[in-house]
Amino acid sequence: MTSPTSPTPALPRWRFFPVWRRNALVWRKLALPSLLGNVADPLLQLAAFGWGVGSLVGSVGGVPYILFLASGTVSMSVMTAASFEALFSAFSRMHVQKTWDAILLTATGLDDVLLGELLWAASKSLLSGAAMIAIVALLDISRAPTLLLALPLLALVGMLFAALGLIVTALARSYDFFTYYFTLVLTPMTFLSGVFFPLSAMPPWLREVAAWLPLSVAVDLVRPLFFGRWDAAAPLHLALLLGEIYAAWRVARALAHRRFAG
Repeated sequence: MTSPTSPTPALPRWRFFPVWRRNALVWRKLALPSLLGNVADPLLQLAAFGWGVGSLVGSVGGVPYILFLASGTVSMSVMTAASFEALFSAFSRMHVQKTWDAILLTATGLDDVLLGELLWAASKSLLSGAAMIAIVALLDISRAPTLLLALPLLALVGMLFAALGLIVTALARSYDFFTYYFTLVLTPMTFLSGVFFPLSAMPPWLREVAAWLPLSVAVDLVRPLFFGRWDAAAPLHLALLLGEIYAAWRVARALAHRRFAG
């Protein structure tokens, strides 16, 4: 008989769904303030930089700066929402509230819990991304029909940053640990991934490094859709995004199993 924390088959099973549903039911009580909190920061950046700096910059690559910024900000908002959920909320359920321990007393395995947490963080971040797209359309920044194609891609972006967040959660011993992740990983990534200015403005060596960052891959995949076109390099960016999701998931899974086995 296997223990609740022993490795389970890699193929997804439907036992992750009650974990996802449990988190969704808890979140539903505070859905509106939670969603507003996730959207407020990128919306303020869009307004301050888009209209403020945009009035000085004019255009970037032939498109208005506010449109260039909006197409990067939506990916950033998904990154932030997925990261917060996979870090602070998941850590609370795992370490503080011991919710994971209670779930593992049932037939649900650790892989099911992790997958439920990952998909919930991605779902919640997708709501933030969808809200940002709605705001972009309402403000008439972009109403390209291809905006709808960004939604499934943003779901994948949410999965990637949820998996990366679960890696950090599996290593964390307190909430203070997350400060290092935000300060040393997410904040530099935000400024090096083409959200606020094109990668072409960077030195060549830094541009090559930045192109592989998860947020850069997300921005390169989503941004052309705001301009009403599908980039020819999209299959390459999509393959890279899927590869990063798989790698991050495998690492998160291994670290979580090691933590619960210890």
